[in-house]
Amino acid sequence: MQSAGFIIHMKKIVIVVISGVIALILIISSLLFAFSRIAGADRVYIKTIEGKRFQLVVKNRPYIIKGMVYNPVPIGKNHEYDFWSDPRRPHMVDGELMKDAGVNTIRVYQSGNYVKATKGTMNDLYNIFGIRVAMGHWLGFWDNPNYADPVFRETVKKDVLAMVRAYKDEKGILVWILGNENNVSFSYGPQSANLWTTDEIEKLDDPFLKRQARAKFYYSFVNEIAREIHKIDKNHPVVLANAELTDIDAAVDVTPDIDILGCSIYRGKSFGSFFREAQKKLNKPVLITEFGCDKYDAFLEKEDQAIQAEFIEAEVKEVDKNIFTGNGSGNSIGCFVFEWTDEWWKFKEDDAERWGIHDTIPSWSNGAYYFDIKAPQNLNINEEWWGICSLKKKKSGGLDERIPAQAYFKLKELWK
Repeated sequence: MQSAGFIIHMKKIVIVVISGVIALILIISSLLFAFSRIAGADRVYIKTIEGKRFQLVVKNRPYIIKGMVYNPVPIGKNHEYDFWSDPRRPHMVDGELMKDAGVNTIRVYQSGNYVKATKGTMNDLYNIFGIRVAMGHWLGFWDNPNYADPVFRETVKKDVLAMVRAYKDEKGILVWILGNENNVSFSYGPQSANLWTTDEIEKLDDPFLKRQARAKFYYSFVNEIAREIHKIDKNHPVVLANAELTDIDAAVDVTPDIDILGCSIYRGKSFGSFFREAQKKLNKPVLITEFGCDKYDAFLEKEDQAIQAEFIEAEVKEVDKNIFTGNGSGNSIGCFVFEWTDEWWKFKEDDAERWGIHDTIPSWSNGAYYFDIKAPQNLNINEEWWGICSLKKKKSGGLDERIPAQAYFKLKELWK
């Protein structure tokens, strides 16, 4: 028979052991919590299925981007407006409307002017509405770009990486989007902008070779940035945002570190062979970074919400057909509808007096939008009418009223 003293002694040992185990558990839990704080957001990654079909995965579950291009410029303001730090907090109104329509992601072209305000807005969108952010960067496109200039490249790269460091641990971050249709700067033409060159490029006789040379400079630069992003953020994929599939052949051999091919597609009611073409040219997951339809009929000179809803419905169904579970190419991971609200500043963006006028003057032509292509001079695209929500000025000076158009309710049917 054991003595009472021995039993007491053994109880003390058991208590000490249990206390030690509890302490160890608490230490491990603290370390895991601290690590989660450092690691930040949930890991987002691409899963390859059968070589040519892809899933975007978040929290170990497939994630289809049901996205909206978001730049809610108020009536009377222009592109310099910073919604991230607007004290009226437009994202709280918009977030509720977007959540109700099934939107799970917004695409923004740049972060806000203030890191604290940007983080606060991101946290509101994610924590309250479950909406993630695809954070973009213009890559200096509006700053007299020259993607062959080492100084310009280094300046842009530093700015991108500073953005990534600032926001990579926010739970609402989904992906990084580099550029936006920057390939329109590769040559002269009706849809070109911000052409840049070098002495060596200008020595080439063939315009096609000149364009290819610029493309190589640009795409290799985007890949260089993507490689550096992956070094500091292993949790979020990087998207190359291109205009259509134009020039993408030049990117094939110089973009191994790009995770997702993003394309703006304005082919009217259908993407046509886009997903098959993309699969053949660059076997990466595909994200439609912009698509949609304006809701002003330039031929009949009146608003037509029904045609906008019809076009967007058809395109969203094509996106769904080409996701990994569909019967299409399987390389689609989702899309961003262009855009959330009308932008009243776009027709004459340098004329501040017109920012408060909802212009109905078309500015360019696209025959794929056949319903009003017979407008004078075939000018049928109205830049200020692409929103799935219209705006109405409030007399009190508060936030402009959002008036959902038919396309909003159509998306709600498709995405809820």
